[in-house]
Amino acid sequence: MLVFIGVSLIIFAWITSSPILAIMLGIGFSLVLQPPGNNIFKKSGTKLIQTGIIFLGLSINLFDAIEITQTYFFTISIFVIVIFLLVLLVGKVFKIDKKFTFLVAAGSSICGGTAMTAISPLMKNQPSDLAAAISIIFVLNAIGIVLFPILGHWLNLSEMEFGALAATALHDTSAVIGASLAYGSTALETATTLKLARTLWIIPMVIFVSLWFKNNQRKFQVPVFIILFILAIFIGSNVALPIPAESIAIVSKYFLISGLFCIGSQITKESLRLMDFKKVIFTTFLWILIIPIAFLMVV
Repeated sequence: MLVFIGVSLIIFAWITSSPILAIMLGIGFSLVLQPPGNNIFKKSGTKLIQTGIIFLGLSINLFDAIEITQTYFFTISIFVIVIFLLVLLVGKVFKIDKKFTFLVAAGSSICGGTAMTAISPLMKNQPSDLAAAISIIFVLNAIGIVLFPILGHWLNLSEMEFGALAATALHDTSAVIGASLAYGSTALETATTLKLARTLWIIPMVIFVSLWFKNNQRKFQVPVFIILFILAIFIGSNVALPIPAESIAIVSKYFLISGLFCIGSQITKESLRLMDFKKVIFTTFLWILIIPIAFLMVV
């Protein structure tokens, strides 16, 4: 029954083509029906988002992707370094535990839960710290998906400007995808390309954290879906595919909306209980601080 209800809600989100509705339905599905922790929706979110991103790559023009990257990559690299150092500084001011501060610094500057999960074993911190940090970031992501398109229209941003802002100011790839998908196709292509370029900063981050915490086990799994996304752009730009780019983009959108529903279903009552008030204030304050910094740097 839970699977039937979940699939029905995803189909409804497809019909409305609303990424915001998709994630809100996912949150409602989780909080109201409380499915078991190992349910198929919770386990499928990241894979659906990544699959949608790879399909999106087939519809992106290679030269457009290169131009977008050349325009913004240096700025985004500076942003990553500045935000990481800023979070460490604010963490000292707030007197937040150093390991939790490093988790938030990695998540805020690079890629939300992905970055935090990558560095957490290197610091040998408590699992509850990682769970709390990811829970707080998840809630901020959900808020960002709803509010960022409103902010973008209020600031009268072009789709490319909005895509660049979303790719820097939002934490997780799912939030960047959700907000930019609601803004337009050009915003989605810009945001996806820049966000995945930003995600590559996980590699030097893992090395830095290993050295800082004197952990020689610098194991890191190569983000295969990023490589597949780049490969998809090359294929879509150089091979005559039997399916029009517009149809591929629609298939990508179905995967992304499905993934956003599943990401929303990861917010549970248990995860909300893990949110320590001081850490919530710390992380939220940083996010509010990061948004204008990102705006000034990329727009």
